[in-house]
Amino acid sequence: MHTGQPVWDLSSQFLTVTRNSMKKQEVRTGGEASQAHGTGSPAEQVKALVDLLSWKSNQGGQSQQAPDGMSDSPLEPHGNDSRIRRHREALLGRVGGTPELGSPVHRLASLLLVEGLSDLQMQEHDFTQVEATRGGQRPARTITLDRLFLPLSRVSIPPRISITVGVAGMGKTTLVRHFVRLWAQGQLSQDFSLVLPFTFRDLNAYEKVSAERLICSVFPNVGEACLAVTAPARVLLVLDGLDECKMPLDFSNTVACTDPKREIQVDQLVTNIVRGNLFPEVSVWITSRPGAAGLIPGGLVDRMTEIRGFTEEEIKGCLEQMFPEDKTLVGQILSQVQANRALYLMCTVPAFCRLVGMVLGHLCRSSPAPQDPELWPPQTMCELYSWYFRMALSGEGQEKGKVSPRIEQVAHGGRKMVGTLGRMAFHGLVKKKFVFYEQDMKAFGVDLAVLQGSLCSFFLQREETLVSSVAYCFIHLSLQEFVAAAYYYSASRRAIFDLFTESGMSWPRLGFLTHFKSAAQRAMQAEDGRLDVFLRFLSGLLSPRVNALLAGFLLTQGEHQGYQAQVAELLQGCLRPNTAVCARAINVLYCLQELRRTELAHSVAEAMGNSALASLTSPPHRAALAYLLQVSDISAQEADLSLGLGQGVLQSLLPQLLYCQSLRLDTNQFQDPVMELLSSVLSRKDCRIQKISLAENQISNKGAKALARSLLVNRSLTTLDLRSNSIGPQGAKALADALKINRTLTSLSLQSNAIKDDGARSVAEALAVNQMLSVLHLQKNVIGPRGAQQMAEALKQNRSLKELMLSSNSIGDGGAKALAEALKVNQALLNLDLQSNSISDMGVAALMGALCANQTLLSLNLRENSISPEGAQALAQALGSNSTLKHLDLTANLLHDQGAQAIAVAVGENHTLQSLQLHAHCLCLLSLQWNFIQVGAARALGQALQLNSSLTSLDLQENAIGDEGASALASALKPAGGLHWFPGGPGAGGGPCCEQNPGDSRLTRKRHWGGWS
Repeated sequence: MHTGQPVWDLSSQFLTVTRNSMKKQEVRTGGEASQAHGTGSPAEQVKALVDLLSWKSNQGGQSQQAPDGMSDSPLEPHGNDSRIRRHREALLGRVGGTPELGSPVHRLASLLLVEGLSDLQMQEHDFTQVEATRGGQRPARTITLDRLFLPLSRVSIPPRISITVGVAGMGKTTLVRHFVRLWAQGQLSQDFSLVLPFTFRDLNAYEKVSAERLICSVFPNVGEACLAVTAPARVLLVLDGLDECKMPLDFSNTVACTDPKREIQVDQLVTNIVRGNLFPEVSVWITSRPGAAGLIPGGLVDRMTEIRGFTEEEIKGCLEQMFPEDKTLVGQILSQVQANRALYLMCTVPAFCRLVGMVLGHLCRSSPAPQDPELWPPQTMCELYSWYFRMALSGEGQEKGKVSPRIEQVAHGGRKMVGTLGRMAFHGLVKKKFVFYEQDMKAFGVDLAVLQGSLCSFFLQREETLVSSVAYCFIHLSLQEFVAAAYYYSASRRAIFDLFTESGMSWPRLGFLTHFKSAAQRAMQAEDGRLDVFLRFLSGLLSPRVNALLAGFLLTQGEHQGYQAQVAELLQGCLRPNTAVCARAINVLYCLQELRRTELAHSVAEAMGNSALASLTSPPHRAALAYLLQVSDISAQEADLSLGLGQGVLQSLLPQLLYCQSLRLDTNQFQDPVMELLSSVLSRKDCRIQKISLAENQISNKGAKALARSLLVNRSLTTLDLRSNSIGPQGAKALADALKINRTLTSLSLQSNAIKDDGARSVAEALAVNQMLSVLHLQKNVIGPRGAQQMAEALKQNRSLKELMLSSNSIGDGGAKALAEALKVNQALLNLDLQSNSISDMGVAALMGALCANQTLLSLNLRENSISPEGAQALAQALGSNSTLKHLDLTANLLHDQGAQAIAVAVGENHTLQSLQLHAHCLCLLSLQWNFIQVGAARALGQALQLNSSLTSLDLQENAIGDEGASALASALKPAGGLHWFPGGPGAGGGPCCEQNPGDSRLTRKRHWGGWS
């Protein structure tokens, strides 16, 4: 069969198409075109094309000379190099050649690689996102900045649309500037021939614009011709701040546009670029707050990353950067932040952390001991921003050269600023507008002269856009919300119409309370939570501390103070008996905290401390419980909801439990329907629960199956405790099947679940596959020899399990022999518990034979079995040769004097081996309780202890060693320091029962449950 001709035909077609394409891009001179367009053989055509491509790939190098006859036009490679060089210089002029002061560049060196946005990110306020997640990050891979636009594997392709999200103040713009700076300096992503950074503050200046005119007008050093030349190479288009776009993106009604010269609205321009109708070969990088990023369909996004917040160390580092020469001041600020958990959580946001540092640093420096200690330190967000406002006022006086400005002048300036900017801030907040231009200022009646004042600079930042317009935005979103609340607070005194609509409709006898009720209703109805923090500030302005702070500056002394109790009642009235406690309901508790009405939260906290959760059934109680799960220091470590939590309360808390790292739900009489609910939580992609305990409930195999389904998809859970339930063999099988797939769970307790041999077999099959589980508890499960044999076969293959607890089963000698064979092979297991398993001398002999070969087991529990003096001989032989076992428990066996003497001899021999530097035995705990040991064995142990220097704990309680045996042991202990021993209890005959303290040769008396020890 001849295949050469078809192949050459295809090759000729490919060469023709390639030549024509390159000809259209005008990257060759006429001579080169004719050279490559010859009609020679296919081999000659290939050689010509390779030569051409080789020249083209090097045309960007500075040392590459253009072929003869090539003009020096900007369209040609030499001119293109010059344009790109000027473009890089222009970018460095915009972003600066060095990082901004205090910029956490090291934190931005890597991002979290996430799979889409969570419901919390798409639906809630930025503050709510930080608070609900306790300032933590969801489990995710990281990706370094230098690989942000590269394929993740050898078989994947680079992403076209990349999105980086982060809450307000997280550092998205700082990240973009850092990336652009490194690219322009030639340090990063040099596979991009061009990087074109835009901000939506730039794009908002246009009503309509074409893609071509936008790029050519903003980047004159690039131009259309340069884009044409570099088209085959990679170009990166950066769109920073999607959440600031003046028109929300609407992908469902996008009018397709493929003509880059056609002028269209900015939002349609962006949607067409994202869809690939415009610049389909250009890579696009968009940064945004999460809510706005959720408007882009997930199917159009190739890669999504997230900027992580500050860690505790980075919070400290940020403060040290702000005050590099004053470590004492840093310590003071840090202690204030750590004392207030709600404040500490928000400090994981870099911009907020710097704002807090600025306020607390100013206060500590200017007045180490405030005149009124009742106002210090700030305990709520509103108090913090009130101090910020006062700091801004003091800064204005200093800048004007007034050592002590008159309070009337300062107060007038503050009220004028709020009156000027407050209305704009408020309506911008209602309409989701966060960037303002001069036309916006005029529309809201803002006096442009006020913008030049120093006081205004504490709240607004001014930025020149690329199209010669000026954009203003508040330094942080929360400052806009604070100023908006202050405006609403003041305006409600005299407004006779709804401030949200300004409809002009007169409401007789409005008053502050009516306006507050209107604000509360609108905040509760806002699905995206955009008025949550505004309502917190509005509530906080009523608190006595804030009123005292701002009286005469921003507020009138005592204004609206009579409404505190009514406002608190109104807020609690917003807590309706919904199915679940939503973020709006929890925000009501934050509002009450700002108002300093914390009775509800305190009562629930007291109930939690007293294990009286059964009494928490009302909607306010449930909301307060969810609130405490976020802000309580105790709940930060572990959310303990044991003893009496009802199913209805748990169901209402599910959205909040999603972000608890450790969750304890023991002894709540939960049944299978509750497990279905918990399964839905554990199956969520944004679930962050790492540990969950469901011990002593009423879970059957159906509930276990529900939990197993969640383990198939869960990526956060590492510990699952199902002690004392009734899952049975079927439930164990469902969990075992999930373990074959799950790659996160490391600890599982199925103690007291009657899984029997069938369940043990299922678990064993999973252990043969799973290589993540390290702790497995199977005590009290009616497991016999057959089940133990299955577990033993699994241990021969498993390399991850470190702890296996099989106590209180019935594995007998048959199971012990099987486990012994496994121990000869397994080199991972460290702790084996075989207490109360009907193991006799035959089983012990097998286990001891395995210990002679095993070099990893550290702890072996053989309590309450049937080991006689004969079995003790095997134990002694193993102790003489094993080099790793540290803990051995032989309590309540039948060793008698003969067996104990044999073990005593082995302990002495063991010490000898260690002293010979054979790295031999390091046994440090030996328990021989309830073994009918008498004085002879005690003497033998005493002699062994004189030789052994490694044993640190010896337990001989409930034996009959008598005074003579105790004296022998005491004499042996005198030269040794470090052994704790519990000699005899009542059987010691009242003799000297002693404990040898570490490093101390004196004998002391100590009372224990069994008598003196």
